Amino acid sequence: MSSARPPARHPFAHIVQLARESVPPMHPAGRPFVFGGLAATLLLRKVSRRLGGLAAVGTAATALFFREPRRVPPPRTGLVLSAADGTVARVEEATPPPELGLPAGPRPRVSVFLSVFDVHVQRAPVAGMIERIAYRPGKFLSADLDKASEDNERNSVLLRTAEGHELVTVQIAGLVARRIVCQVTEGEQVAAGQTYGLIRFGSRVEVYLPAGSRVLVAEGQRTIGGETALAELPTPARSAEG
Repeated sequence: MSSARPPARHPFAHIVQLARESVPPMHPAGRPFVFGGLAATLLLRKVSRRLGGLAAVGTAATALFFREPRRVPPPRTGLVLSAADGTVARVEEATPPPELGLPAGPRPRVSVFLSVFDVHVQRAPVAGMIERIAYRPGKFLSADLDKASEDNERNSVLLRTAEGHELVTVQIAGLVARRIVCQVTEGEQVAAGQTYGLIRFGSRVEVYLPAGSRVLVAEGQRTIGGETALAELPTPARSAEG
């Protein structure tokens, strides 16, 4: 009795699959920039191979900037995930942006700074409903400055979990960034770790936590958007004590 063997796999097909798994997909907001770079590369190559080569390098760097790698949120419930890749710049108490219309008063806040080398998509820190979105124009100070939170262009999103917890994520433009993209709408349900926006070229992302949350990260720590746990949400008992 002979056992059936699986069909032989073509080496080229295997290479293509490995490439797909290794090279992250690109966020749709980056396509115009990359296609424009490719067009410029082809035109410049007709003038000078060196200029064409430089344009190709720039186009590749642009595609890398707009990468949107697949992320797997931890299975544990009750966690607040990082909304961005980067470095924890500040862990402190602060008042959420006033344009959201929330009650005044400080809440725990974790600020993550993104360099131009970090993944620049933003991800929902929890599963829940988008209750409010508020955009405010502003300056373009360096995103690693404390006053960037108050003065820079920003987009704030208020989320509410099924348990009633309120969280705020704020996309803040930086020195080079000139465009904040928010691809969700009020009333939309999002999953934890789901991509909801993008900041182009150097920025800062802040997450305001409910009172009583236990912060799990420290200043200087690296975060991975959609995977790193920033904090534990308060339980009903801890909320009552708070």
